[in-house]
Amino acid sequence: VGEQVVLKCSFTSSSPITESLTVDWTYQPLTGGRMETIFHYQSVAYPTTMGKFKDRISWTGNVAKGDASIAIQSLVLSDNGTFICSVKNPPDV
Repeated sequence: VGEQVVLKCSFTSSSPITESLTVDWTYQPLTGGRMETIFHYQSVAYPTTMGKFKDRISWTGNVAKGDASIAIQSLVLSDNGTFICSVKNPPDV
């Protein structure tokens, strides 16, 4: 609580990394409810502009090195839940 955490995500691709590569992070609260996209990356980072993670997510990844990690600041207990990292590098997914 109150600290920062890095959510690690690594990937490999059989296709060359291009600007078409996208990363999406989704979150579902531990208590259930709907999945929500909290972070999108395509050439540049697009952290969520609404919801509980607004202004608390930053990109720490480096797609050239197969890293799609993010950091979340100022954690609170209610942040607990399922975080899913999805990487698409067309035509490879």
